[in-house]
Amino acid sequence: MKFNQIKLMFCFLAMMLVPVLVFAANSQQEQFEKANKLYDNGRYKQAIDAYNQILGAGYQSAALYFNLGNAYYKDGEMPEALLNYEKAHRLAPGDDDINFNIRLANSKTVDKIDEAPEFFLSKWWKGFILQHAADSLATTAIILSLIGSALLIWYFFALAGGVKKFAFFSSLIFFFLAICTVVIAASQVSYFENNKQAIVFTSTVDVKTSPAERVSTAFVLHDGTKVNVLGNNGGGWLKIRLANGNEGWIKTGDVREI
Repeated sequence: MKFNQIKLMFCFLAMMLVPVLVFAANSQQEQFEKANKLYDNGRYKQAIDAYNQILGAGYQSAALYFNLGNAYYKDGEMPEALLNYEKAHRLAPGDDDINFNIRLANSKTVDKIDEAPEFFLSKWWKGFILQHAADSLATTAIILSLIGSALLIWYFFALAGGVKKFAFFSSLIFFFLAICTVVIAASQVSYFENNKQAIVFTSTVDVKTSPAERVSTAFVLHDGTKVNVLGNNGGGWLKIRLANGNEGWIKTGDVREI
């Protein structure tokens, strides 16, 4: 009796929760379309506020960050634009429009930093794992696994020897592809977790040779520059590295992590 009551309770909760989730999704979509209309009408500050309200409600997507970046770009706030473009890039690293806008916004910044040469295999692997979004890869892995499971069930119930052989080896192929897809998705997530980056928000920053004010300046950066974050000394300083390999220390308040 208790088991049946528990089942009824879960069914009731599900019936109550689904409409709430659908309503929330529809509400966020309406807000997103409203923000897009504000952007299309050239009301960039109002569009920025509307996009940020959606983010404040806990909703995130590559399209949302991309459109917010576009609004900041049109409003002349380049560091904010780059920050949101980079966040969109992490959710959809293979998106050509996002990558183009990152290059476009970077061309508007003061610092022009050439990337240090990268070993061709490392460059190839990075490009390979960043071709598709991790969410899309996860969905693909689930679909491949379901197909593999269906083929395995077919193998168990098939009578003809040739059909059983085909179903069995086909299922192995689909399971193998699913595992490969999961590995690629996990590699992408690991790449972004191990490559923390930030955007400089202070107009002019003296990057120090060590985490202290009264030491020599290694080089100067300007707002909009992307830096790689190597560590935090716990005292308000970040160790950073530029794309060209130069390293130094910067105050945490001068940057915002992506």
